Amino acid sequence: MQSTAIKEALGILKQLRQIMETPESVPEKLRRILETISAKMQADAATCYVAVDDNYLELFAACGFKKASSHRLRLRYNEGMAGEVAEGRRSLVINNIWMYPKFVSKPELLEEKDFQSFIGVPVLQWNRTIGVLALYNAREIDRSEVDIELLETIAMVLAEILASEEMTQYKKSLIKSRGMSTKERVKGLSLNKGYGIGDAVVHRRRQSVTNIFAEDKEKELRRLEIAHHQMNEDLDAKFNSTKLGLGEHIDILDAYRMFAKDKGWYGKIAGNIRGGLAAEAAVERAYEDMWNRLSQSSDSYLRERLHDLRDVADRLQSYLSGDYKQAPDISAKDIVIVAQTMGPAELMDYDYSRIRGLIIEDGTPTMHVAIVAKALNIPVLAKLKGIFGEIQNGQTVALDGNEGFVYVNPSPQVETEFRKRIAEREELQKRLAALRNLPARTLNGVDIGLYINVGLPMDFDYIETTNCDGVGLYRTEIPFMASEAMPDVGKQVSYYKDLMDRCGDKRVVFRSLDVGSDKLLPYWAYSGEANPAIGWRSIRITLDRRAILRQQIRAFLLSAAGKELNVMFPMISDLAEFEDAKETLLIELEKDKSRGVPVPKKVNIGLMIEVPSVVFQLDDILPRADFVSVGTNDLAQFIFACDRGNPKLSERYDVLSAPFLNVMKTIVDKADAAGVYCSVCGEMASNPIEALALIGLGYRNLSSSGASFGRIKSMVRSVNTEEIADYMKLLLKSTRNTLRPQLIAYAYDHGIEIY
Repeated sequence: MQSTAIKEALGILKQLRQIMETPESVPEKLRRILETISAKMQADAATCYVAVDDNYLELFAACGFKKASSHRLRLRYNEGMAGEVAEGRRSLVINNIWMYPKFVSKPELLEEKDFQSFIGVPVLQWNRTIGVLALYNAREIDRSEVDIELLETIAMVLAEILASEEMTQYKKSLIKSRGMSTKERVKGLSLNKGYGIGDAVVHRRRQSVTNIFAEDKEKELRRLEIAHHQMNEDLDAKFNSTKLGLGEHIDILDAYRMFAKDKGWYGKIAGNIRGGLAAEAAVERAYEDMWNRLSQSSDSYLRERLHDLRDVADRLQSYLSGDYKQAPDISAKDIVIVAQTMGPAELMDYDYSRIRGLIIEDGTPTMHVAIVAKALNIPVLAKLKGIFGEIQNGQTVALDGNEGFVYVNPSPQVETEFRKRIAEREELQKRLAALRNLPARTLNGVDIGLYINVGLPMDFDYIETTNCDGVGLYRTEIPFMASEAMPDVGKQVSYYKDLMDRCGDKRVVFRSLDVGSDKLLPYWAYSGEANPAIGWRSIRITLDRRAILRQQIRAFLLSAAGKELNVMFPMISDLAEFEDAKETLLIELEKDKSRGVPVPKKVNIGLMIEVPSVVFQLDDILPRADFVSVGTNDLAQFIFACDRGNPKLSERYDVLSAPFLNVMKTIVDKADAAGVYCSVCGEMASNPIEALALIGLGYRNLSSSGASFGRIKSMVRSVNTEEIADYMKLLLKSTRNTLRPQLIAYAYDHGIEIY
């Protein structure tokens, strides 16, 4: 902003704060705030809409209209101009509003004046539209960029009152006056199964920004530097000292830590301070700029990065304000956390050993906090609209993660039943641990190869604790993502050799670098793509950047000297692509032999089947491959043309449907006929009911997450392969969109353990 505009903004904000500090009611405060803004910005009328849920806005206050019916006027998101602002989370300036395509005439509001001009801005809190502030003029008026920025700044302050406890109580009084009430049992979406009961802890986000402009830029830059340094030091200490177990959640937390250290993001904040904003406002502005650029992306990776950035921004705000020193004061032994949304590091701010459940009002299966909670064996429920505002600290809350229900203040009978189920689940964990030294053999004597998927060295502990047959998938991109620069051959060898040594004679399958799409390396430049999941990624990148592939292959060869080496190439789309990658490996092998470098005693070269086109070329590919492994995550995504990270599609398509299972049947039948080793390393192999279907189709090698290994082994030891194979033949003829209920019923009827 220009200096005169800054002075004007400071004056308006001072007046607004004085109004907010008065003991008046919420409606009166909002009305006075609108009158002040209208006068200062030369508007004839103003409205303040408040989001009542994810679908509707309600008029809470207005000025300048002879008849403005507060609480009687509702707009759907994307209905009218205010609805468009709410839906897009972007400011909107319109002249001649009667001709605007989205204009809708509401007799409750626009019946007296012939307004011509509109300017509306979203009131945002943590990435959510919580309201819309709009100004109207009877004549056309040119609103400058300074006007828009000033109103957006005012909206940041208005967010305080719309998100306050005072407003929450006011909303509750409205609900009560309308005869609405909450129910004891609420249905949600289960993101992690299990049962939990404890005292509710309502997770409050950081406070809204109150200091907008910098009086001393150098002082603000020093504050930023100190807060940023302290935050990263504390994150390192937290993640390094806490025993989080093993698995994908470790990768997420490490990626989060790298994000917090990102120099580009820090530079944008510093630039905002130099432009006149206080440190707190500079952080918020940097986030909003990133949101405006990336929020329309269909890339699930970018969407999750925005959630992580929101969490990092909030955390940095707390270090700037000093709030980070105020740890949650919780006396209860067992707690259930209730949040609107949450980042993975925020979960670690609590004593996770006392967390018995997590309720997220907005949530998807791919959100990072859900993955971390799942790794910690915490039941997670999501998509419970409005529950955040209903549950109070200290209320008893019970979660049924199996059926997806939340019980608020459950009856003594319900509470007793929950504690019984929790005890039964603890007993189950002991039973699974007792399977460690027993063979993965079915009831009719068929041995199933059970492997694990690993990424970081911390995952390697699963090799011993599960007594698995080996590593069916080593995600080699994880060390690349965890490094600040491209790992050279020597560093890669240290990663790979450590794994080989830990496995001894057990089978290890290395997947070559699989980056792009939802896995971006911080030190590589990426051009934007409309469809990154089917764009320049994985083997397509490494074949184009052949030096990177050759370096990795040399590291594979050196780390497996004297042992058996298994390398598979991901995202192969046709035979030529596989032969090109295979030839690259064989050339490097011959180079090592000619130089007298120790080489593996045997080299097996395979590919991942995750692109549908490969399924139609199996007759040509299988004779040239030593093994294949099915990546069901991407294969299902491509077959259904379905973004599995999209919450609107998360329950629409099922891998346990006849079309997908018939594809899986084709793959294993052709591999068996060709005498080629075939396995599954995707998510299907980590889910007992889905792994049961795979065994029924003929798969005899499964690679699961370490955390799921015991449940898969328990299922294997309780199934008869001949009987499930006969049943699968019948199911493959079905036209239902999912066969999951039938398979679950079959498992229960036949005593198959699918816990």
